[in-house]
Amino acid sequence: MLRKIRILLATICFVLINVLFLGISWGVSQHIAWVAKIQFLPALLALDYAMLLILIAVTLIFGRIYCSVICPLGVMQDLFGWLGKKAKKNRYRRGSETSVATQNKVRYSVLVLFVVCLVIGFAPVTTLLAPYSAYGRIVNSLFRPLYDMLNNGLAAFESQYDSYLFSEVELWMRSVTTFVVAVLTLVVIGVLAWRNGRTYCNTICPVGTILSFFSRFSLMRVQMDKGKCKNCSLCEKNCKASAIDYKAGTVDATRCVACGDCIDQCHFDALHYRPLITHKGTKDKGQWTMDKQDGSRRAFLTGAVLATGAAVMAETKIKVDGGLAEIEEKKIPQRETPITPPGSVSAYNMNRHCTACQLCVSACPNNVLRPSTDPMRFMQPEMSFERGYCRPECTRCSSVCPTGAIRAISKEEKTAIHIGHAVWIEKNCIPVVNGDHCGACARHCPATAIQMVEKEINGKKVEVPVVDSVKCIGCGKCEHLCPARPFSAIYVEGNKMHEVN
Repeated sequence: MLRKIRILLATICFVLINVLFLGISWGVSQHIAWVAKIQFLPALLALDYAMLLILIAVTLIFGRIYCSVICPLGVMQDLFGWLGKKAKKNRYRRGSETSVATQNKVRYSVLVLFVVCLVIGFAPVTTLLAPYSAYGRIVNSLFRPLYDMLNNGLAAFESQYDSYLFSEVELWMRSVTTFVVAVLTLVVIGVLAWRNGRTYCNTICPVGTILSFFSRFSLMRVQMDKGKCKNCSLCEKNCKASAIDYKAGTVDATRCVACGDCIDQCHFDALHYRPLITHKGTKDKGQWTMDKQDGSRRAFLTGAVLATGAAVMAETKIKVDGGLAEIEEKKIPQRETPITPPGSVSAYNMNRHCTACQLCVSACPNNVLRPSTDPMRFMQPEMSFERGYCRPECTRCSSVCPTGAIRAISKEEKTAIHIGHAVWIEKNCIPVVNGDHCGACARHCPATAIQMVEKEINGKKVEVPVVDSVKCIGCGKCEHLCPARPFSAIYVEGNKMHEVN
């Protein structure tokens, strides 16, 4: 029963998180955005104390069920493990005490590295180690394009029958770097899960290490009755978390994710998931004692958890004009300051809170957000306007961000946030180059921040744009609609700190 309940709950959470990342329907997505906000690390970075207390309380009561039910990367590992089990049954091994001790040293070292990088704001390491974000990159980079291709195929098919339930979407590579990272992550975690179950959870994942501290004191846990055990070793061979030592009759609560597989495999009713009960003077009926290293481990992990809290506080598509002439694709201008979405407050706030999960990139309907290739902002979202502009009425990215990197804002608040300012480049401007009248930027500016004024250039009087930086909100509509190619004659330079009028 435990295993069936766990699979049901895990399936629900896994389906919802995939629906959210695939962007199947915004009407649905805005109601299930909570599934991203119940992830441990996003809740920690968003300083959502209520959610953190709930997750810790659940772990203290039921053990590490977060890892096998809520975490999408954990559920994905279980899927790979299930496929591996079809190829070879009873394949897991706990390993010697030396190998277990080595794994513990590795995961504690990784946790320390993760905390240090959070403190100093070194994004490349934190974004790679965050489990929820790793899964988000896999879905957004690998599975989202497949879903979009299927959607476009259905749209083309039903349009032949004058039905338009599906709308065609643009397919483009948002970031080669993020794609490569997603592929490598999927391969590494897939191979580890196929061969050894939850090796990643017990050696690399910082969230798993933090929760292992709390699960050490959990009320409910899998316990072994040595009086019934026949030493068949099936429980150990089917434990994907390498938590069971059948010879010693113990189940390591810091590794166990309460999946129920061992209970399902035991033919002698020797394993039970039940409240912790100690029997003085008895070693056969669920007695639980702390090993000699518990004190030092407890001190270490307590310090790590506190330090983590302190750290938190402290494009290849060709466009065609009317099907007659190819339009040269725009190139990204060199910006001195990256543009971050409205609600992110500043590039600094984005860097400190964002784990590069790509959920905002997936949610953006205007193709404005894409992962950064800057090493210090590795895979974190930044804005560029070659394929669209940031519509004043759209607040989707702020609605779905689970970490507080993009804070929730209303449509009214967004129109008052200045994320950047437009800059005119004389040498690219069509009136200057060709002497033709243009004015596209001024006509389409939603903030009326651009005016066309007459100016004499090279002995000729032409109308050129003048930008009022006080009015400009940095939406990028002028840059996007500028007909100059390959570089726009007007582009947006980001503000280091967003201004609000």
